This record gives sequence, structure tokens and C-alpha cells, in this order.
Amino acid sequence: MSSTKLKSLSSKQRKLTLLTTIIVVYALLLFVLVFFENASQESPIRDIFDALWYSVVTLTTVGYGDMYPHTSGGKLVGTVFILGSFSIFGFLIGQISNYMAERLEERKLGFQGTNFTNHAVIIGWNNIGYEVLEQLIGVGKKAAIVTNRRDDIDLIRENYSDKQVFTLLADYNKVEILEKVNISKSAVVYVNFEDDTEKLVQILNIKKFYSDLKYIVTLENSNLKNTFLSAGVTYTISKNEISSKLLASYIFEPDVARYSEDILSYAENDDDYDIKEYLVNSENPFRGMVYNDVFLQLKKESNVILIGLSKINGNERNLIKNPSHDVTIETGDFLIMIMNRAASSKIESVFKTEEGGY
Repeated sequence: MSSTKLKSLSSKQRKLTLLTTIIVVYALLLFVLVFFENASQESPIRDIFDALWYSVVTLTTVGYGDMYPHTSGGKLVGTVFILGSFSIFGFLIGQISNYMAERLEERKLGFQGTNFTNHAVIIGWNNIGYEVLEQLIGVGKKAAIVTNRRDDIDLIRENYSDKQVFTLLADYNKVEILEKVNISKSAVVYVNFEDDTEKLVQILNIKKFYSDLKYIVTLENSNLKNTFLSAGVTYTISKNEISSKLLASYIFEPDVARYSEDILSYAENDDDYDIKEYLVNSENPFRGMVYNDVFLQLKKESNVILIGLSKINGNERNLIKNPSHDVTIETGDFLIMIMNRAASSKIESVFKTEEGGY
């Protein structure tokens, strides 16, 4: 057991012992008060309930005056109650303050958990995590960040609303604590460590508990792609591969490179373009139509360019780039389109679903 847990346990035991002592002493004083006051016929304190009422009125400093001791012994006990009210109130206020502070701290560090669903879980925080989070927030998605550094929690909470971003301080080796980020209800898990080996180990550990989730990683070494895919990672991205392709494009086709860079990020302004995909659900008006007709209708009515679709078969996604004109659009398909931000709200109203579809 760690020293932190031992200290916490010892503190709780001391508080429990102190509280038990106070209760026992309080009960003894009540019985002693009744014992003394029964010797006087004029005393209004006749039984334990009278003594309890007198003590409560005295300790809370209300002082109704309907109950008061007549005997010397009773007055002595009453003096103890009066003097004890200061320490008892100080103790209670201190305990309440500590409890509230602990609950607020637990909430800040994520120990009370979140009810986010269909959100992204990002395990590990660095500059790449920040860039990914910015893109997610830009398209209105929620995210849960898991980090082992307290400073990260403060920084994230200062810059993002807790309605959009949940933070959890955790030891990466304790996979069970990931239930605090509602990982079982997440849309995707992004393992964001610096070292590829650490990423692989983390994914293998998580998959022991959550085997059916979607996992995504960015790789420093693109040669490890097949290793990660074999381990059950859904998507792998090589940072060097992406940057080298974009750089080559800038050298030979700068306009293509600029276009590619623009549509890879979310659209900030109405005139900015983005590639988005939307689920074809049972209410979709394009369900049952052929690809060419949908292409023409989207272009004419919404100024949106349909560039492909993805057909889902179980856990497999079959991406069809520039399909033939007679491919039928079916429920469960994802239509992939290029559109500006102004058109996205119209598309969402037609498709009756948000970007990504889930």
C-alpha cells in the first residue's frame, strides 16, 4: 500500500476516533446532567430527552430558556456544554469545509466520473493532444482527457468548458480507473504517448477489458503499422508519412497541398471547406437512390460535392472512392462530402444526424 493511501487511512481513523470520543463524552454528560437534576423538584430537566433538548439549544447558542439546570452539578455540566459548543462548532465547521474541499478536488481531478457518451478518450496529454482536442471542439465533439500530471488538469480546465472536456488524473497502469471517463461508451480511444512501445503496451492492457472499442494511434515509426493493426488498433497514422506527402505536394502541386491542408481541418468560417461524412439513417431522403442522382441533387440544392461512400458490414468499413453512378445508397451507409461550413447545418437538417453520424 502506498504512503499516500496510508496517510489517508490514518487521517480517517483519527477523525473517526475523535468523533466516537465526542459522542461517548456527550452521552455521558447527558446522563450525568439528568442524574444531578433529578435531585431537584424544581428542575425542568427530568429525563434524557429534556437533557438532550437543553444540550442542543445550548450548543447551538439558541438559548430558549425553557430548560436550564437548577443544581450545582447540573450547572457544572451546563458550563461544559457552553464551553464545548465553541470547540464542537469549530470541529463541525472544519469537517464540513474539509469535506466540501475534498469533493470539489475530486470533481476537479475527475474522480467522480463523467456521463459523456459517444465521445473521444485521449490518453496522454501533449502538444499533439492539444491539436486533436482543438479539432474535436471545433466540430462540436466532446472529449475526455486522461493524464498523469496534475498541471495538465489545471491547464485544460482553464481553457475548456467542463461541458465539452472532462479531465481525469490517473496512473496509466491502472486500467480500471478508465471507467471514470465512461470509456465503454466512447466513440474512439486515442492513445497519445511519446513512445510507440508505450502506446502498444497501453493498448494491449486496455483491450483486456475493452476489446470492442475503436483505437487510434499516431506512430513515430511507420514500420510498426502492421504490428499495431495486429494488436487490434483500428486506425494508425504515421506523422512523418503525412508531413512528407504534404511537403512533396507543396513542392510540385502547391495548390493541391493548400486545398488538402484546408479540408483536413474543421471549417472555422462559413466559407471554409471541410470533408465530412454523414450516416444514412432510416429517415434519410436519399435512401434507395443511386449515387449519381444523389450527387446531382446535393450539388444543386446544397452546393455540396459527394466524393465517396462507406458501406458497413459488421465491424468492417468498405470505403468506396468515386463510386460508379448506379451504386445504391442504403441505410447504414456513410456519405462522404466536401462542403463549406454554411452548408453543413443544412445537410444536418436533411440527414437528421450530426457529422460522423453516431
